[in-house]
Amino acid sequence: MVMRKFKRHAYHIVNPSPWPFFVSLNALPLTIGAVMYFHEFKYGFLFMILGFFNLILCMTLWFRDIIREATYLGEHTLIVQKAHRLGFILFIFSEVMFFFSFFWAFFDLAVEPSIFIGAAWPPDGIATLNSFGIPLFNTFVLVFSGVTITYTHYAIIARLFKRALIGYILTLFLALVFTLHQLYEYEVSTFTISDGVYGSTFYMITGFHGIHVIIGTIFIFVCFLRTIAGHFTTRHHLGFEFAAWYWHFVDIVWLFVYMFVYVWGSY
Repeated sequence: MVMRKFKRHAYHIVNPSPWPFFVSLNALPLTIGAVMYFHEFKYGFLFMILGFFNLILCMTLWFRDIIREATYLGEHTLIVQKAHRLGFILFIFSEVMFFFSFFWAFFDLAVEPSIFIGAAWPPDGIATLNSFGIPLFNTFVLVFSGVTITYTHYAIIARLFKRALIGYILTLFLALVFTLHQLYEYEVSTFTISDGVYGSTFYMITGFHGIHVIIGTIFIFVCFLRTIAGHFTTRHHLGFEFAAWYWHFVDIVWLFVYMFVYVWGSY
């Protein structure tokens, strides 16, 4: 007779997983390959792509295990969900500090421009982008996407899953529109990241924000597939909550980017 083991607590004891090790292991060739590619070394691009796809594969398998724990094994009890929420809040706080460092550098340069850049901000010779063109349009797009993701959340809570899918599609469409317009903005820009401190700070802030938009888009797309698969219920949709929180964080950061980098920092 086989005796089953029953837990005497509501906590989730994580099983040993190889995926954190393999994710960190594949981050190394991705970084080395990117540096090689940027410096035009032979096979640098191939090395970077190999590391990238291996990283995505390991992350996919890791997330698969977490989805199984939450959806099929019932390991994410209410008290575990509370811990996950706290952990994700701390993660978002770390992202806030990440962008804070870039804004600190931006204001340090812009408020009191050094004589080495002509004591002017933007420095002479820099033709800044029109803040009331593509950046303003992207602001409306991203703010409206925050509305659609909130609509999706309420639709899930109200068990209106068809409306939730409509909210997903609208949010993903707006995210794609934002990303394509930012790429076009980079194409038509008259300065590059190598054009002094203005180019460096501009592309570091807007570029990293763009990467966060892409990550958030993938996050929401995975939740979209999980909703179709029936993983989320009205009371248990923690994965979607985190995606929505992350997307609102991206929205708020963009408002600061638009107000200070595009509008205030261009005049």
